Amino acid sequence: MKQRGEKIAALTAYDFPMARLLDEAGIPLLLVGDSLGMVVLGYPDTTPVTMADMEHHLRAVARAKPRALLAVDLPHRSYATPSEAVTNAKRLVAAGAEAVKAEGGLEILPQIEAIVAAGIPFLGHLGMLPQHVHEEGGYRVKGKKEPEHKALLADAEALARAGAFAMVLELVTPPVAREISEGVPIPTIGIGSGTGCDGQILVTPDLLGMLPWYSLKHVKPKLNAAEQMRAVVTEWKRGVESVALNQNEETQSH
Repeated sequence: MKQRGEKIAALTAYDFPMARLLDEAGIPLLLVGDSLGMVVLGYPDTTPVTMADMEHHLRAVARAKPRALLAVDLPHRSYATPSEAVTNAKRLVAAGAEAVKAEGGLEILPQIEAIVAAGIPFLGHLGMLPQHVHEEGGYRVKGKKEPEHKALLADAEALARAGAFAMVLELVTPPVAREISEGVPIPTIGIGSGTGCDGQILVTPDLLGMLPWYSLKHVKPKLNAAEQMRAVVTEWKRGVESVALNQNEETQSH
């Protein structure tokens, strides 16, 4: 798709019905992201997510048998060493994944090379690394400072050399994201990194407006699903209550 100049639309999926819907819409890349920790499991960030959590949701998505390429995140602390990375990547493949994703560049190069050598397609992730949110003291745009700029370029080149088939660029300043996209042969999938990437990915509940409790700068919901769901449930509840009220009135009249 990159060679043909086609932009890549990617979204997250955490369960069977959403995977079916997104696949029917023609999304070519689905990611079972560890973002499920925040948008499904109610954690404050992605760091508490376990391999068991990822396997559980991955299996649900895989049951939809999507035509899309199905990738999944290796969760926090699951790829500290090359052997651990391969072991856990194989667990995720056994649960239905066609590719795995991990955060980082040169610092996890041995793990990436081991995963690729094991015959498992690898999706990279550079820029803001959600699994490192505590060490970095929050979420912030990367690449504004020259040392970060150079480090991102070096990491991107290393990912391409190591055999990654694509990379996510999260919260990378748009000029740097464009430079990376033009400089590496593999696709870049941006999130909050401008339009110069080869594709875009969003957390699906963010796109659909299902999480009104969060305010995100990098995404404007295309649907107000939360308010629509509240309205439908409220209307249904009133219907149930009115039936019960009518039945009580009929009973009393007799």
